[in-house]
Amino acid sequence: QVSLTESGGGFVQPGDSLRLSCVVDGRIYSSSGMGWFRRAPGKEREFVAAIMWGAGWTAYPDSLRGRVTISRAKSENTVFLQMNNLKPEDTAVYYCGLSRRGASRVGSEYNYWGQGTQVTVSS
Repeated sequence: QVSLTESGGGFVQPGDSLRLSCVVDGRIYSSSGMGWFRRAPGKEREFVAAIMWGAGWTAYPDSLRGRVTISRAKSENTVFLQMNNLKPEDTAVYYCGLSRRGASRVGSEYNYWGQGTQVTVSS
């Protein structure tokens, strides 16, 4: 069994930075991928970033490339999401997921999810 726990969310002002963490309790295979998604009120789930656990290569949507960075600490079974220059439209619940199919951009390909952490960006 695998469980994921996110942390690091909060209330920030536009232009601030935030780093989210996701700790995985369970086995992560090198062929697995870890991803971050978000869901804003009234909107569909949106892909934010993904990383291949073993090789470390990353994927981002064009809309967020350059403002977000995903990384992992393999010895700690933890994946991070660094977000810079936050905007009000970044307000959402952020979820991390684990996919046995690699670093997918598709939420339905993730096998396990955390409970989410709220990020609110407002002046």
